[in-house]
Amino acid sequence: MTTESPPRVTPVGHAALALALCLSVTGSGTPAAEPAAAGGPVPPPYLRALGTVQDGGLPHAACDGPRCRRARRDPSFRRLVASLAVVDPAASPPAVFLLDASPDLIEQLSRLRDLRPDEVEEHGDLETVDRDPIDGLLLTHAHIGHYLGLAFFGYEAVHTRALPVWATPRMAAYLRDNGPWSQLVDLGNIDLRPLPPGESVRLTERLRVTAVPVPHRDELSDTVGFLVEGPSRSALYVPDTDRWDSWDPPLLERLEGVDVALVDGTFYSADELPGRSVEQIGHPLIRTTMDLLEERVAGGGLEVYFTHLNHSNPALDPDSPEALAIRERGFRVLAEDDEIDL
Repeated sequence: MTTESPPRVTPVGHAALALALCLSVTGSGTPAAEPAAAGGPVPPPYLRALGTVQDGGLPHAACDGPRCRRARRDPSFRRLVASLAVVDPAASPPAVFLLDASPDLIEQLSRLRDLRPDEVEEHGDLETVDRDPIDGLLLTHAHIGHYLGLAFFGYEAVHTRALPVWATPRMAAYLRDNGPWSQLVDLGNIDLRPLPPGESVRLTERLRVTAVPVPHRDELSDTVGFLVEGPSRSALYVPDTDRWDSWDPPLLERLEGVDVALVDGTFYSADELPGRSVEQIGHPLIRTTMDLLEERVAGGGLEVYFTHLNHSNPALDPDSPEALAIRERGFRVLAEDDEIDL
C-alpha cells in the first residue's frame, strides 16, 4: 500500500538532524537504526541526487552545441553524470551508499562531506584523505557513465579498504577478470559482492535494495535497476534502459506498490536526433514515458522524476516549453541535490 509521502527535507536539514542521533553499529559493520535517546525521532532514510545527465556530462565531451557552450561559459549550467546517494541518518555518521560510480565521482564525493562534519573538522588543515568516504556501492551496468568512477577508489586515489561493491554476477566477473578493475580486487580496495537480478541485499536495518533486470545494450555486462525500500516509501531507479515495450514484465507491473520512479529521460523526443528513427533510439522518450504513466501519476499513487538527460535534451533548461510541459503533466526533472524521503 502506498503511504502518505513524508515531508521533504533539505540537505542541510538532514545533516543537522543526523548530528543529534545516537547510533550503534552491528558486529557485521551494518549501521543499526536505533532511535536517539534524546533529540527527537530518527529522520527517515533518503535519496540524494548527485548527478542527472547522460554519460558524457554537460558540457558533453567534444560538444559545440548551444547547451554545451553555455555550460562552459557559466558553471551554473553544468551538470554531473547520473548517480544517486542512498543515506540512512540513523547511523553516526550517516550510512551512505552510492548507486553507480560516475566519471564525476570526485565532485560527487565532495557533495557528501556535509554528512560527515565531525571528520572534516577533525582533519582540519591536514591534507588527509578519507579512506572510507562511503559505506558501499551498487552498480547498474558497464557503460562508462555508470562505473568508470570506480577507478578513483583505487591505490592512486582514495585507496579504500574492502569497499563493498554489489554488482550482478556477470558484472562482478567482468571487473574481477579485466584491468584496471582487477587491481582494485587484488589490492583489496573493493570487496565484490554478486547480486543476481531479482535478489535483494539489506544495506541497513531500514534499507533494502533489490536488483531489477533491465533490457539494455549488454556488451560487457547485463543491466539492472534498483528498487530501494525504506520504512515508509520505495523508489525504483532505472537511469538507463531500452524502450518500455521491451520490458517483460511491463513497466506498469514493475511499478505496482512503488511510490517513486526515477527513470531514463535521455531524450525528450526524436527531434533531438535528426536522421534517426524512434526505433533506432535505444531509450524511451520522455513523451512516451509520460503517456504511459500519466494516469498513475495523476491518481497520486506515483511520483516520477526524469534523470540521465542527454546534452541535447531541451528539458535541461527549466524555462523551456518542454520542461514546462513535463511539470504541467505532473512529472519532474530530477535536479542535483534533490532529496527524496523513503
